[in-house]
Amino acid sequence: METWIGFTSAEWQAIGLSVKVALACTLVTVPLAIAAGYLLARRRFWGKSVVESLFHLPLVMPPVTTGFLLLLLLGSRSPLGEWLESVFGIRIAFSYAAAVIAAAVVSFPLAVRAVRTAMEMVDPGLEEASRLLGASRLKTFFRITIPLALPGILSGAILSFARSLGEFGATITFAGNIAGETQTLPLAIYALMQVPGKEEATLRLVLVSVVISLAAMLLSEWYLQKMKHDRG
Repeated sequence: METWIGFTSAEWQAIGLSVKVALACTLVTVPLAIAAGYLLARRRFWGKSVVESLFHLPLVMPPVTTGFLLLLLLGSRSPLGEWLESVFGIRIAFSYAAAVIAAAVVSFPLAVRAVRTAMEMVDPGLEEASRLLGASRLKTFFRITIPLALPGILSGAILSFARSLGEFGATITFAGNIAGETQTLPLAIYALMQVPGKEEATLRLVLVSVVISLAAMLLSEWYLQKMKHDRG
């Protein structure tokens, strides 16, 4: 059944779900990326290279591999998955939560790289001066480090959002392709490509994904230019 401007209700579901998953993924990813980026930019510790490699592993692994590992960790037959389901009644695999987790894991390295680079560019002398003036490390972090690294944090958020919109391999492996629950835009496009005569519907969803991603990047660029202008 077709609705507004020729889109079917199933297509609207896929579009809305993709935006919802991408926003949830960004909200989950950004705070973790800020913590990880600060750790890598400001701390020296034994095994740092190993930790950094683990953070970036989803960036180089095939997404299907990431999804399979998530399935092994959180699937209903895994020890952790069985425990969550039996104790709390939480079933993660093949659910909306699984789609968010898959997108967050895959997009996390991009956000970390952007945040780490931004924090490395913050002058440590400013942080030291703040602490010498009596500010705590936590207050310095929120009043000095975060504001100065904000453009990079925003860039990481946009990258996380855009990457989650295009996530396919980990999502279909860990969350499945369930219409109305886990079928995001890439999965809906893939499903339509398998049906003869659905080329027009496929093209509509492809164009929607391009428009949403382009809008996100343009918004990011506008904000960065505004930040540069405001800072003189």
